[in-house]
Amino acid sequence: MKNLKTYSALVLSMIFWSFSFIWSVEALKIYSPFTIILFRILVSSAFLWVYALISKKLNKIDLKDLKYFLLLAFFEPFMYFLGETFGLQLVPSTISSVIISTIPIFVPIFAYYIYKEKLSLLNTIGAIVSLLGVFIIIINKELSLDVPLKGVLLLMLAVFSAVGYSLIVKYLSEKYRPTTIVTYQSTFAIIGFLPLFLIFDLSEVIKIGFNLDAAFLIIKLGIFASSFAFILFTYGVKKIGVSKAGFLTNAIPVFTAILAYYLLDERLSPIKYIGILVVIVGLVISQIKVKTSQKK
Repeated sequence: MKNLKTYSALVLSMIFWSFSFIWSVEALKIYSPFTIILFRILVSSAFLWVYALISKKLNKIDLKDLKYFLLLAFFEPFMYFLGETFGLQLVPSTISSVIISTIPIFVPIFAYYIYKEKLSLLNTIGAIVSLLGVFIIIINKELSLDVPLKGVLLLMLAVFSAVGYSLIVKYLSEKYRPTTIVTYQSTFAIIGFLPLFLIFDLSEVIKIGFNLDAAFLIIKLGIFASSFAFILFTYGVKKIGVSKAGFLTNAIPVFTAILAYYLLDERLSPIKYIGILVVIVGLVISQIKVKTSQKK
């Protein structure tokens, strides 16, 4: 399969992002959001700079593109991490991942107007089927959803930040390597998070002190969820486009539900298993490429 490498990279990035929900929930038991986010970004930046310099995959940034890199860092990780991390304090990890997975609903709309990316009928049907599975996952026995509105709004902030990120990374991926994009976006994000940490969390961190378990969680978040996941996703966007790559984020609630079951003891009901199956079916349909023959 020609795109096996691309889809493998994208699936692996979704797995890393699914783990980020689990690791963040555990880390939030010890430290506040600004602390987790800042040190996650610091770990990611340090790791990426070392990796980029050793692999020699760092491009020089054109000054005219600096504004796009700054905007990229503003959308993600700055605004995205704020919405996701604070949202996870109010909404269970599985449901949070489901809300985040609505990103593919909005990305194609903006991608169509900005990049003129067109989707086939099967791609659209697959997206709708996958979205149906997403909703099945969050429905309880009474066929209703009971989550705090504030938490939902925070997670939707993350969703629209990811949409903005996807659109900008599409433009930058045509000119720069994935490693370059992710390295600079993480580095620029430190500028935004450092003042928030110093104002709101520094005194609390001094009081709590160093915690080895939390440090290990933050290191995993920085290396896998904030470094490798973004590099792999950027690579996928470059190969198959922002819309089709975005569809695969629907796999995040599937992986998160499974991980939460084993690691956080979040039990899955039969209806959730059905939802997971529907999401997978929708994902497969959304990635089908129909070839049409033309007569000369």
